[in-house]
Amino acid sequence: MALILSIIGWTSFVLAIFAGIGLNLLGLFGNWLILGAVAVAGLASGWEHFGGYTLPILLAFAILGEILEAGSSGIGAARFGGGKGAIGASVIGCILGAILFTPLIPIPIVGTLIGALIGSFLGGSMYEYLQREKSVRESVQVGFGAALGKVGGVMAKSLIGFIMLLVALFAF
Repeated sequence: MALILSIIGWTSFVLAIFAGIGLNLLGLFGNWLILGAVAVAGLASGWEHFGGYTLPILLAFAILGEILEAGSSGIGAARFGGGKGAIGASVIGCILGAILFTPLIPIPIVGTLIGALIGSFLGGSMYEYLQREKSVRESVQVGFGAALGKVGGVMAKSLIGFIMLLVALFAF
């Protein structure tokens, strides 16, 4: 019976890890799922696996991934000529777009990602157009930078997820 439970447990662990990587690629909470899977596996094994500093290191990486993803649309807006307000507007637009589009598109995860991209674009470009009175072309350029930054943030967060996997692998 213990062997069957062990197989079920480790299979669930591997599936959770793969789900975490997939969620990261969609701009969702994958690193937190990875952290949770490692914590559960450590607890279930009596800390024989993943003990010591593994969980604090993974927690730090999960937080770093969120910071990189959250700030990336603002950084993209700034790189394409946006001011400080466009940075904040693109981050707020990213969050609002993700929330608003999730129920609007029949595939919720896809709706969340598309909403975040559209929200980043609209937040950055509308701020530049309305507040800084830039031309439509300049405003759209800033919005494009914000959306491009969001994609970069998703990739950075996914890379952090793979680094978390390496940390867990070496701690195993």
